[in-house]
Amino acid sequence: MRFSLQIQYAICGMFDIAYNGSADPVPAQAIGERQGIPARYLEQILAKLRKAELVRSKRGPGGGYSLARPAAEISVADVIEAVGGPLAHAWSPDAGTGTPFAPGFLWPDLSERLGAVLRASSLEGLCRQAARAGVERVGSDDHMYFI
Repeated sequence: MRFSLQIQYAICGMFDIAYNGSADPVPAQAIGERQGIPARYLEQILAKLRKAELVRSKRGPGGGYSLARPAAEISVADVIEAVGGPLAHAWSPDAGTGTPFAPGFLWPDLSERLGAVLRASSLEGLCRQAARAGVERVGSDDHMYFI
């Protein structure tokens, strides 16, 4: 199974907002720079996430994107479905399903199992894993400066 680049970018963008966002919205440019996502492409993805009510946007100075719900209430499956459509379509095979020997029963079962794992994986859980793995946060400068 392989997710499209758009889905991968959406997950990275949502993770960035959850992990680096605080009370202030996170500018799309900052998300793009940290995650290596082209700005124009990221804006298209964020528009889909906004339409799905996963993020909120604020215009003007101090503007950017914030989560529309707590990170614990947004699953990876929510993000995938907002950008790529229903999960079942993400890994439905195109070839070999028309033969009498194809294991057609397998795809719905796999879809259900993978969907359950993705629904159980919240942005909050990803943030906890990132913190344990030592992923740096914006503004978490551990250096001490003496004047």
